[in-house]
Amino acid sequence: MTNSQSIIAVANQKGGVGKTTTSINLATALAACGRSVLLIDFDPQGNASTGLGIETRLHNSYSMISEQSEPNEAIQSTQVPGLDIMPTVVDLSAAEIELTDMPRREFRLAEGISKINKTYQYIIIDCPPSLGMLTVNALTAATAVLVPLQCEFYALEGLSQLMRTVEAVRGGLNADLRMQGIVLTMYDTRNKLSSMVATDVRDHFGDLVYNTVIPRNVRVSEAPSYGQPVLIYDLKCPGSQAYAALAAELLRQETKAT
Repeated sequence: MTNSQSIIAVANQKGGVGKTTTSINLATALAACGRSVLLIDFDPQGNASTGLGIETRLHNSYSMISEQSEPNEAIQSTQVPGLDIMPTVVDLSAAEIELTDMPRREFRLAEGISKINKTYQYIIIDCPPSLGMLTVNALTAATAVLVPLQCEFYALEGLSQLMRTVEAVRGGLNADLRMQGIVLTMYDTRNKLSSMVATDVRDHFGDLVYNTVIPRNVRVSEAPSYGQPVLIYDLKCPGSQAYAALAAELLRQETKAT
């Protein structure tokens, strides 16, 4: 690991909860706050790459963990000043099986990150929507886990499964792993269920839940089709303002921890 880094795995085994959207826009907001940030696209769907307008490349997160590329070869700059990305390709889906036979299979991503020349203050890892070997690699490499949680009926059920995985990784692979926090996403003020779920999650997890709530917002949904973070696509929309507030809250949290 390079010096003074926060390596945050953005994880939830359930798809469609705003995980990639949170990864892209939190990384963008942190860069806008003057931090040097690397976003690692570790989801074979590659939505974090396309969401930043990044084309498929020969060097990527898959070629890095399979040792076909050096980590530094796989990094490229983005349209956002201060934000670099390690994109991915669909081949990464094969790594779930390939990693099974590799030595130190849980540590491939951590070892790759340790070889990166440039020192980033934040490394954000966009995990796949599963609790397989790729997510285990991300949790083993990370210093903290951030969980986007959609305000829906079964939200807590899925969260308990993820928490068990985090505890297992902490117990056997990465004793330093901690919970960064839980961020409520797709919050609909017109929907009573959103409010009930938010109350439920706060009752269960208290201070682990960020005060910032990410609202349902059309502009957030539109931005990836233009290859832009919503903070660039429409800075003034409620979604952009929420991600800016989330970054500010995270930075305050980190300041208190030091």
